[in-house]
Amino acid sequence: MLRYVTTNDWKVREAEEYLDAVSSFDYDYPEIQADSLEPIAADGARRAFDRVGEPVIVDDAGLFIEPFDGFPGPYSAYVEETLGVEAVGRLARGEDATRAYFRCVIAYCDGKGFEASPEPVDLEDRRGQDLAADRRATATTDDTVADDDLPVKLFTGAVPGRIVEPRGDGGFGYDPIFEHDGTTFAEMSAAEKNAVSHRGRALAKFAEWYAER
Repeated sequence: MLRYVTTNDWKVREAEEYLDAVSSFDYDYPEIQADSLEPIAADGARRAFDRVGEPVIVDDAGLFIEPFDGFPGPYSAYVEETLGVEAVGRLARGEDATRAYFRCVIAYCDGKGFEASPEPVDLEDRRGQDLAADRRATATTDDTVADDDLPVKLFTGAVPGRIVEPRGDGGFGYDPIFEHDGTTFAEMSAAEKNAVSHRGRALAKFAEWYAER
């Protein structure tokens, strides 16, 4: 059984559109800090496999505002919690910086050997930060630090759009202010969003690879 390790039920429902046998595992693993999504997702997959003990996927995703050099990007969750979605929208629109895209990285780990995604993307960021040390530093008494050598496979997806006034009641996070092809993610049905979303595109790539595996 493949376990999607997340505390967000919406993500699991989206994954069920692409995978025949996937179930959720509610584990809020501590996240390392990095300036790209790949090392964060890879570290999360290792932590998740260490906790679950069977094949797992995790994801990390973010909203990247192009004129802001990709901000908030990998810090999207923190910015949402501290500034709020509407404040981010007002900031972008006020600076006429509305070009944006959502990006998602799916990370898979099963504790077995396979051709992993190239290192050092999931052990160090481009500045050479020691993410393995960061992982140890963020571990709690309930966490076992996962083996740095566990292979992790990464799958990415992105969708372009722009920042607009909030519209719609669906989705979560930045969905109300992100418009793709004239419709915000929050205005789309679950099926419509799944068909175009960054996570859906990453899941589609993973599902094709996983079926062959």
